[in-house]
Amino acid sequence: MRVAIAGAGAVGRSIARELLSKQHEVLLIDKDPAKILPDRIKGAEWLVGDACEVANLEDAHLENCDVVVGATGDDKANLVVSLLAKTEFAVRRVVARINHPANEWLFTEAWGVDVAVSTPRVLAALVEEAVEVGDIVRLFGFREGQANLVELTLPDDAACSGRPVRELNLPKEAALVGIVRGRRVITPTPEEPLEGGDELLFVCLPDAEQALRRAVLPT
Repeated sequence: MRVAIAGAGAVGRSIARELLSKQHEVLLIDKDPAKILPDRIKGAEWLVGDACEVANLEDAHLENCDVVVGATGDDKANLVVSLLAKTEFAVRRVVARINHPANEWLFTEAWGVDVAVSTPRVLAALVEEAVEVGDIVRLFGFREGQANLVELTLPDDAACSGRPVRELNLPKEAALVGIVRGRRVITPTPEEPLEGGDELLFVCLPDAEQALRRAVLPT
């Protein structure tokens, strides 16, 4: 997979290192020459230029990228990069970083954003996930389909403990995609038995979240 990252700051470089470790092709774009550090990220391609300018994105051959990431510290720049990537270069997947929570409402498909990542929201979700048992915790939002990745941790005395996954009467707008059990990640099958303490990961539409909770943990 070929990925272009707009913004070669600490966040952009960290994303690049992770993707390179998984054998993806990475291009980092930044208008600040001081941030172009080829010796620190071996294997990455680099381009000096403003990613908000179409000419620079043409030089980057953005049309050949599978994913574009807007990772700058400027929300306006991330939005412009996202819109250009989607409308001018037809990039299939666009991911954008949200720096300021007040701007979160802008990061939608109208601006070309498929997935928006808000650091404050992610941190808040991780705090909730660490302390809440039996409640729905939103971990991630998929903007294009308006669905969320949500987590629900089963209490030790959950009524569904010992029952197979197939017995969960889930709403049609929710799908169980993973089970985290201790140090194991389990791909759910219909016959997989549930256990107290399981962290269940669902893709779910917002309107179905309470129905999902009632299905898994009926009162």
